[in-house]
Amino acid sequence: MKKSKLFLVVLSTLGFSIPVSAADLLETYYAAQGQDSVFAGARASHQAGQEKLTQGRSLMLPSVNLTANSTYNNNETQYNPVVPFPYSGTSRFVNNGAAVTLVQPLFRQNNWVVYTESELQVAQADAQFKNAEQDLILRVAQAYFDVLTAQDGVNLTAAQKTAISEQLAQAKRNFEVGSSTITDTHEAQARYDLILSQEIAAQSNLEIKQRTLQQLTNAVTQLQPLGQGFKLEAPQPADVDKWVEQAQQGNPQLAVAQANAEIAEKEVARNRGGHYPTLDLVASYGKNKISPVGEDPNLALNSESTNASVGVQLNIPLFQGGATQSRWREAEANRDRAKQELESARRNVDLQTRQAYVGVVNGIAQVNALQQALKSSESLLEASKLGQEVGVRTNLDVLNAQQQLFSTRRDLFQAQYNYLISRLRLRAAAGTLAEDELTQVNQALH
Repeated sequence: MKKSKLFLVVLSTLGFSIPVSAADLLETYYAAQGQDSVFAGARASHQAGQEKLTQGRSLMLPSVNLTANSTYNNNETQYNPVVPFPYSGTSRFVNNGAAVTLVQPLFRQNNWVVYTESELQVAQADAQFKNAEQDLILRVAQAYFDVLTAQDGVNLTAAQKTAISEQLAQAKRNFEVGSSTITDTHEAQARYDLILSQEIAAQSNLEIKQRTLQQLTNAVTQLQPLGQGFKLEAPQPADVDKWVEQAQQGNPQLAVAQANAEIAEKEVARNRGGHYPTLDLVASYGKNKISPVGEDPNLALNSESTNASVGVQLNIPLFQGGATQSRWREAEANRDRAKQELESARRNVDLQTRQAYVGVVNGIAQVNALQQALKSSESLLEASKLGQEVGVRTNLDVLNAQQQLFSTRRDLFQAQYNYLISRLRLRAAAGTLAEDELTQVNQALH
């Protein structure tokens, strides 16, 4: 981990706002690593999942227990004159004892299955955490570009408002000198009133998107916009089937579903083992001491004993009210369900990979087309303004050309952001999304 990244993560984890005047995508991701509650929960869940292996292994190892007791006894004996007793009356004594017992499983089929299940559960926890890491990158990138999109909307709306206000002022001047009709003024005024409402909506949308990003990073900062480093790069390899093949092998969501299916298969074996006998090695060592309380002439017993034993214990289950067969059938049904969920996960991964691939390829084509459309829209606006000056174009023509130009700019910005998101989604579908890919996307902001 780089020192700058470590410093940012530590600051954010301690609850400090990161003092960044214009944070880029990578810095925002570092802040989210320490502040996002969803990712923090996934991290804790991953740590908990690692303990499954230790718990499963413990079933194969011996268990040792220490027991101790101290019992006060008060016995009252009724005297019978027909049958002589050694003593009569009340006897009081204390029984103190302690024992250590060791049990070593020799054959427990269920314990072995649980141990093999624990290995799958650890692998499942690893896959779930990897999926959480990829999900955090995607959520941060989506929230980041949503804020940039909202900022672009505010900026474009402000620029459009300025342009329309100029057209409105010009229409009023032309009407005053008699070179245009009142219709031109009304058209410009209607456009101006409309852009005012759009400006309010754009500001509100920006506030919402900033709060969404703040939920991830616990800070509101200025963001680095797209810069000169933006480049269009085709996916490599340029074959969607190869990406799908890679996704079928490395997608963490599919790995989780695969582990679920294997665990369900193990559960069938474990519940079937409810019919099997168990064999344990049992050893114990204990001491017991009986001591009289006070001076009791009737109690002659004052003893101390030691007991040590080693043996094997066989347990054969015969009948448990049908519970074993019921749990077996339940496990088989859950196994079938897990298999269907695995197949569904494979199909979903296939679809997600193809959608992401198409998003990248079509995103490149769309950005190129919109870049050309922007040039054409700029030329149209210049021609419309010139035509208005010579009388072959109206004020409405200029307003329409301005609207087309700003709409094209907005669509171009959105297409660029969608392209970058699609790049990340394609790597996520293949199971290879990591900080290095985020670093490459971040270069587009510089």
